[in-house]
Amino acid sequence: MTASRAGWAAARQAMAAAARPAGRKTASLTTVRVRSLPAWTTTQTTLTPEQYDVLRRKGTEPPFTGKYVYNKDSGMYRCAACGADLFRSDTKFESDSGWPSFTEPAVAESVETHEDRSHGMVRTEVTCRRCGGHLGHVFTDGPGPNGLRYCINSCSLEFDPESG
Repeated sequence: MTASRAGWAAARQAMAAAARPAGRKTASLTTVRVRSLPAWTTTQTTLTPEQYDVLRRKGTEPPFTGKYVYNKDSGMYRCAACGADLFRSDTKFESDSGWPSFTEPAVAESVETHEDRSHGMVRTEVTCRRCGGHLGHVFTDGPGPNGLRYCINSCSLEFDPESG
């Protein structure tokens, strides 16, 4: 069994265990009615392992290693998982944080924010509204009129350059 099939089998088994009433035993996984897996789980086959870790497991890429940290081209940054428009290049700035930084989303409704208390600190997580993918965090030390700095993992983005 390949590693990805083993991962799917483990996910199905965990979901089956959660769906089963307490105390009820089953002879095999095939005898348990399993709910459908969430739609975003199918993207595991189209995302790189690093993208999957960041977008679906809320990981982070090492600073100054992302492909868009130093990108100065004009265009749109889209969600690597679902293609939603997230950030315009004209809102990108050099923050020296090690991750691409933006002053605001392309459309405010394209992202959601959530309190993040992981790693012993309180931060504000940024996720894609369409697919729920983890993008990064937003901080209140930005240069724009709203004072926000959206610090986003490069691997959670795909860049679509302007034609012309």
